[in-house]
Amino acid sequence: TVAQLAKKLEDFGAMDYTIIVSATADESAPLQFIAPFAGVAIAEEFMEQGKHVLIVYDDLTKHAQAYRAMSLLLRRPPGREAYPGDVFYLHSRLLERACKLSDNLGGGSITALPIVETLAGDISAYIPTNVISITDGQIFLQSDLFNAGQRPAIDSGLSVSRVGSAAQFRAMKKVSSSLKMSLANYQELQAFSQFGSDLDDNTKRILHHGDILMQILKQGQYKPMTLDEQVIALFLAKYDYLDPYNVQDAAKFITNFYNYLRQLHPEVLDKINETHDLKKADRDLIRNYIKDYKEEREIDN
Repeated sequence: TVAQLAKKLEDFGAMDYTIIVSATADESAPLQFIAPFAGVAIAEEFMEQGKHVLIVYDDLTKHAQAYRAMSLLLRRPPGREAYPGDVFYLHSRLLERACKLSDNLGGGSITALPIVETLAGDISAYIPTNVISITDGQIFLQSDLFNAGQRPAIDSGLSVSRVGSAAQFRAMKKVSSSLKMSLANYQELQAFSQFGSDLDDNTKRILHHGDILMQILKQGQYKPMTLDEQVIALFLAKYDYLDPYNVQDAAKFITNFYNYLRQLHPEVLDKINETHDLKKADRDLIRNYIKDYKEEREIDN
């Protein structure tokens, strides 16, 4: 798995600025325990040079198990689930080394992305709750969504940000403000609609809108989307421009309309990428372009 990951990073040219610190399952518990600390020590070296580092810990469940094995061999008193009492401190002292230095200290930063395994989706288990209480939020991935073809399989109900929209660009904030509520309404009605065939028009509209939102949130593997792509897709969904179409046609409409803007009106997209904002004048301009694009399609058809 590590070799495949390294190969994929090489293919995309990312190994030029990536370091992999590996302690696999066949390594001894002390080596598995020390690997994340070795990784963050390397990250701190780059941070002190004024660089910005993303460090991914995969995964802290196995790290805690290695620490438990060491602690039991050292005859430390076991606590909940046989973990030693300081297992919370183990992860807090690791993750709290992620920080942003002031300009006086070089201005570098470390962003930590810890991965934690849940058993049968139990987010309330010991190690997951420990890590959740240390971090600035969590992204919860659900195997049922993954198997249903939703990739990335993010559970919008259990995924939480403690930073909120303060970490978002203004453009993204304006087009995604109602997204989570729309998804929550959709998921609630989806569970309800499985038991009844006669649905009123409003329920059908919410379910259809939710289907389109779920389609928009699908992303191809190794295909990151630019800010302007995300903003245009969410803009079309937020203001109900996609609701007249079925799910497949809505996805095509987004791609075709984005390509239309890129070819004929690239200044709108460039402005989003440069200013990270979407002012009222920009929104009105995009609405006019949507109208023009629809008229052109009708003429072509």
